[in-house]
Amino acid sequence: MSGHGTPIPMTSRRAGPLSGVAEVPGDKSISHRSLILGAMAIGETHISGLLEGEDVLDTAKAMRAFGAEVTDHGNGEWTVVGVGVGGFAEPDQVIDCGNSGTGVRLIMGAAATQPISVTYTGDASLNKRPMARVTDPLALFGTTTLGRSGGRLPMTLKGSSDPVPVRYEVPVPSAQVKSAVLLAGLNVPGKTVVIEKEATRDHSERMLAGFGAEITVEDTEEGRVITLTGQPELKPQVIAVPRDPSSAAFPVCAALVTPGSDVLVPGIGLNPTRAGLFATLRDMGADLTYENEREEGGEPVADLRAKFSPNMQGIEVPPERAASMIDEYPILSVVASYAKGTTMMAGVKELRVKESDRIDAMARGLRANGITVDEGDDWWSVEGLGPDGVPGGATCESFLDHRIAMSFLILGMGAQKPVSIDDGSPIATSFPIFERLMADLGAQLIRANI
Repeated sequence: MSGHGTPIPMTSRRAGPLSGVAEVPGDKSISHRSLILGAMAIGETHISGLLEGEDVLDTAKAMRAFGAEVTDHGNGEWTVVGVGVGGFAEPDQVIDCGNSGTGVRLIMGAAATQPISVTYTGDASLNKRPMARVTDPLALFGTTTLGRSGGRLPMTLKGSSDPVPVRYEVPVPSAQVKSAVLLAGLNVPGKTVVIEKEATRDHSERMLAGFGAEITVEDTEEGRVITLTGQPELKPQVIAVPRDPSSAAFPVCAALVTPGSDVLVPGIGLNPTRAGLFATLRDMGADLTYENEREEGGEPVADLRAKFSPNMQGIEVPPERAASMIDEYPILSVVASYAKGTTMMAGVKELRVKESDRIDAMARGLRANGITVDEGDDWWSVEGLGPDGVPGGATCESFLDHRIAMSFLILGMGAQKPVSIDDGSPIATSFPIFERLMADLGAQLIRANI
């Protein structure tokens, strides 16, 4: 059963070549952070290109609940009149973050060092996900937590009235954990230090600096050391949100596996902490090129051109690349199914605690469609069947996970028989225009009559 309303069964089948321009939505990670930092600044922040999926809209509602003035002006144009660092009001209602693990963990961090009590909840999927990875470091600041067994939502956090700075080494690569600690450190006197053994997406560091926070990043023998000086006055910004590389992955990969395709995906953020998938696809021999490379809003950007690639080869994906493409492994496994040989993906245990256990979810669906998959706690491999070798024909469970749902729909675009999913409704959380965009390119996606 869907946590997003009535389930929407969908089927994807072979059609003609995909062609055209795919205008994907704004970057989800940057959209969340724009709203939260805008709410913590003094003055009016202007945001263009905001992703208007359910996850980000839930973050906008949360910022209103904390007292910020958040206004939708249409066409992705938003303004946020902030209340300043330490200025959050105690919400009258429970903060419902829907399906968004990023949203709830970043919001928890932003509110954790303010003297307010906040109760958080989410949908059926989010309420199963582990929150201790965030609440444990937040407790070091003086925050107290009351939640369900296993550190799950619904959960109430009582912010510290006298927070202390912390020095925290992130135990697993997680931009969400790092960002939650940094956001908590904003309202703490002194310096908060976060140490990463492996670099994760650095949007928080870039945006904090842009808003006027004093933050330094240094590569040392310990790892990547990020030092934030607390209690700044954040200055409002004008933010142009680049298009989301995680969303771009779907039309790009669809073009690679659909015969005759040629698709241009413009304005995609290529932050090196996010672009691991595209590097991996090129390593596999994908016909994927960068055009019009440029910088926008402090982030590297390019137009991506993807063409049908019948000669892709399976590879061993470097484990150190995992943090830069953790959300893209499901769709990578689809491309690997159409390559020749084995694709090995290691260092990916984080996939088991996403919106679903993504290794298990993809392995089940791929096997049902005739593909051999092997897996362990921290790795999995896919035996590719070549450009015309995927049998298809099965119905896959999406597990309330938007990326699982979209990945299996892409699988069906090159398979011998149609591929179906039990529920496409979670797609709206991150990519609300997915169906229309893919149909405009020539894909054949069909909603079941129920």
